[in-house]
Amino acid sequence: MFYLLIVIAAASRFLPHPPNVACVTALGLFAGCYLSGRKAYLVPLAVLAGSDLLGHSFGIPGMGLYSPIAMGCVYAGILAAVPVGRWVSKRQGKLRVLGGALTASCLFFLISNLGVWVAGWYPMTLTGLAACFTNAIPFFGYSVVGDLCFSMLLFGAWEWVGVGFDLKRPATATSRPATATSRLS
Repeated sequence: MFYLLIVIAAASRFLPHPPNVACVTALGLFAGCYLSGRKAYLVPLAVLAGSDLLGHSFGIPGMGLYSPIAMGCVYAGILAAVPVGRWVSKRQGKLRVLGGALTASCLFFLISNLGVWVAGWYPMTLTGLAACFTNAIPFFGYSVVGDLCFSMLLFGAWEWVGVGFDLKRPATATSRPATATSRLS
């Protein structure tokens, strides 16, 4: 079920959607919560890189290869969701996924737009930095909506199939069916 959710989330990048409404940050949050070690970073990285390469090959607008510096910061912003997912896995309460999604959105906004500025798309001045972040504010709203919706879908589907969200015990790998308390290996 876990990998089916990943495939569905990856495929959603190819569906028509508003700018920055994507599943990848939510996928990083989800992977950080449920996968151990490097696998948690590899899942969003593979989905983003694979879909970018396919998008570039097919000429899909908004997907593909562009400035290496800006792309590196976009990828770093996506990967920043993984430690946030680890944080979510250690918290109690109904709002932990919501808080994690909002935190991941903010990190992506800061890291990716810093990359746009450093890549030279704006003047390398404080005024250029301010313009970069100011112009990105509408996209931030889209990111927040997408991250909240996709996070609720991923975590909600995981809960709905009966895996549950009992996060009171530390995460360990077991031979039993995967639960929220056992990281998938």
